[in-house]
Amino acid sequence: MANPLKSLTPLGHDTPITETIGAVTITENTGTALASLASRLGREAEVASAAAAAGIPLPGPGRSLSATLYAAIWLGPAQWMIEAAFITHEDITAQLKPIFGEAASITEQTDAWVRFDITASDLPALFERLCNHDLRRAGVGAATRTVIDHLGCYVIRRSETEVTILGPRSSAHSLHHALTTAAKALL
Repeated sequence: MANPLKSLTPLGHDTPITETIGAVTITENTGTALASLASRLGREAEVASAAAAAGIPLPGPGRSLSATLYAAIWLGPAQWMIEAAFITHEDITAQLKPIFGEAASITEQTDAWVRFDITASDLPALFERLCNHDLRRAGVGAATRTVIDHLGCYVIRRSETEVTILGPRSSAHSLHHALTTAAKALL
């Protein structure tokens, strides 16, 4: 008899890992559902109205915002990555489509990305070793796409001491290695 399917984290473990290196903590976060949201041409106002009614924040360029159930990251003109708790939004697209109807294109993204939450007292020093995104100038709520170790990633500044990195799930090990190497360089 075949074994039943068992889900693994992007790093291949049964449960997400947390690693502390000096003053840096790197946590693999599997508790977030993701979906891309793109307004269809000429329907931007409808999308904005539907989002406001549903409590879904739609931040402007280079920003991220959080609300009660949802958070969003600006990806481009009239495009966002919507975040929600996986436990309540496992099928996030099925929950978002009735909100936006035909005014937006919504695509499931949860399993395409690996999410690492990083906490450190001196995040800018860490990111100087990782990428060209200047965290000293980026305030809380900043979100940008950058390259970390040849991988296209999103960097979201959650607080003065916490950053989220979304990277390609298929390169989770490479991204994790880059993060741990940079953290070790701070020692």
